[in-house]
Amino acid sequence: MKRILIANRGEIACRVIRACKALGIETVAVYSEADAKALHVEMADHAVAIGPASPAESYLNHERILAAAVAQGAEGVHPGYGFLSENTAFARAAEAAGVVWIGPTPQSIEEMGDKERAREIAKAAGVPTLPGSRRFALDDLAGIEEAAVAVGYPLLVKATGGGGGIGMRLVDAPEKLLASVSATQQLAAKSFKDGTIYLERYVPRARHVEIQVFGYGDGSAVHLFERECSIQRRFQKIIEESPAPGLPAELRARMAKAAAALAAHQRYRGPGTVEFIVDADSLEFFFLEMNTRIQVEHPVTEMVTGWDLVQQQIKLAAAGPSLAGFEKIAQENIATRGAAIECRLYAENPAKNFFPSPGPLDVFQLPPAAPHLRVDTGVRQGDVITPFYDPMIAKMIVWGENRDAALAAMLAALEASRIEGVKNNLAFLKAVIRHEDFAAGRLDTGLVERERARLLEAMAAAAVPAAL
Repeated sequence: MKRILIANRGEIACRVIRACKALGIETVAVYSEADAKALHVEMADHAVAIGPASPAESYLNHERILAAAVAQGAEGVHPGYGFLSENTAFARAAEAAGVVWIGPTPQSIEEMGDKERAREIAKAAGVPTLPGSRRFALDDLAGIEEAAVAVGYPLLVKATGGGGGIGMRLVDAPEKLLASVSATQQLAAKSFKDGTIYLERYVPRARHVEIQVFGYGDGSAVHLFERECSIQRRFQKIIEESPAPGLPAELRARMAKAAAALAAHQRYRGPGTVEFIVDADSLEFFFLEMNTRIQVEHPVTEMVTGWDLVQQQIKLAAAGPSLAGFEKIAQENIATRGAAIECRLYAENPAKNFFPSPGPLDVFQLPPAAPHLRVDTGVRQGDVITPFYDPMIAKMIVWGENRDAALAAMLAALEASRIEGVKNNLAFLKAVIRHEDFAAGRLDTGLVERERARLLEAMAAAAVPAAL
């Protein structure tokens, strides 16, 4: 391929553009009216306006995006993450238009994107799964109370087509079930055009550990080890790292083997992530879901393995089903070295339940990139974080010889950063890094919520100037 259109914006669009430049491939950016002067537009070789700020009329409008790809002579389209990245109709439309879809097959997206179907596929591949219910359609709740008893409380109500923590509610008592189900169905119908939900057993002290896989589409796949993603707010990740601290080597190996087997079973193509829940007490692991795209946190894996996942993804797509000219990565050639940690910087107010805080980036100063420090962003000082899209400002990723060294490097990088003009989570991230449980590797998905008051106090204390 000589020219690729990136069907996305912000940080991930800039990331894909860098990968294309390294491969000598021209890029075409698309942009909404709100992004006319965005960094990804400036970085690309060509740029096409695709509509108003509203995502539905721009970054979610695959007809306009594909029309831009054809008009610009793009041979491939890279969807990034979010927006249309796991949209089966978009993938099929791209292929029908003769544009190479840089992602897994539409069938893989469809099967693994349906969480109930994905659970059944995981079971068939021999991957442990949590107890769960059948799906319940919008306004059809017959038998749901009996299903909840069978699953057991506490439980999660989950949107069948959900993702990124959207469309998920915790229910700890029977009297709260119907209201939570109704609210989740309404949100799912609005967000994913699919109001169906299912119930799944909730693990109170759960760790969120995921395995990066790379499939070749021919029934073979490899893994690139794990990422710990337990530090979350509102079911969404804010800190990720590799290796997962304190995870026994034998458990790590079994999870990686199960994930690679699932990808191979599906004849999966390209990078994907198999997410697991690990019971922090029993160390049992269970399949959670599979993300059929490049992940926000993929730089963590790149830092510890040395492999560029986006470049490999593009090379694989260019090779086609025959894999002509593509050199597979053998499992024995994949190893990890040291430790890497990623922090996501968001324009949000931690003191107000992490509510988004759009506005101008009056001051935006991060330490310069270095061999062991990576900064991925799609904005510059003076840009505006708009209310239309995800409020991520940047990702900072560090590498160290071990976890303690990586933690020290991350704290130094955060201390060297300044963000003004919008409420942001910079100070909150520093408070998490300093927290004794995080520092000791005692992680679970409830840590931020459980310790939120202490973390907010630490954040506020750090903001008060020392007495003269």
